Amino acid sequence: MTWHLEGTYFESCSCDVICPCSWSGFTAKATLDRCRALLAYHIARGEVDGVDVSGLTFALFLDTPQIMSEGNWRVGVFLDQSASDVQAAKLGEVISGQAGGPPAMLVPLIGEMLGIERVPIEYSDEGRVHHVRIGDATDLTVEDFVAGDLEEPVRLTNVPHPSNTTLTVAPAVAAHLATFGVDWGREGESGFSAPFAWAS
Repeated sequence: MTWHLEGTYFESCSCDVICPCSWSGFTAKATLDRCRALLAYHIARGEVDGVDVSGLTFALFLDTPQIMSEGNWRVGVFLDQSASDVQAAKLGEVISGQAGGPPAMLVPLIGEMLGIERVPIEYSDEGRVHHVRIGDATDLTVEDFVAGDLEEPVRLTNVPHPSNTTLTVAPAVAAHLATFGVDWGREGESGFSAPFAWAS
């Protein structure tokens, strides 16, 4: 099966800015006892095994130990309610890592799948501001951080991250999250944004 997805992504996690898990390749301790993260992906262009999935959005909820490389992650998936059953099935194969590509790098770290929820998802990129609303319980906004009088936002480079090796620092402006039974999120917590391009 061949597939490709291209679009934009952003995330926020319960760590202070800048998340130690991300810059360390999952080997440094998270700010709190556990790291909770939401990663949202909007597919601008995509096809999975001949099925067009352009325009759809999905998100991953992670609940991990303080040192993420230890594994035993709890992972839940939010999938765009507007996806057809065929689109949902094909995207599910990619997101789960079964179809290879970048998502497969996370598979050895997952200890428990919390499920897949098909819900309404609203996703937007407006300049440096990125927003996602998932159902009625999750509303997250992050904003790319620009230091002083510089024109470009702060970025991390050479990061071993499944979304992109270059991440723009984007702290949470507003974060109200209820994800698979876990309530979390606070203004100013860590966040990143980037384009993503996956294929296998």
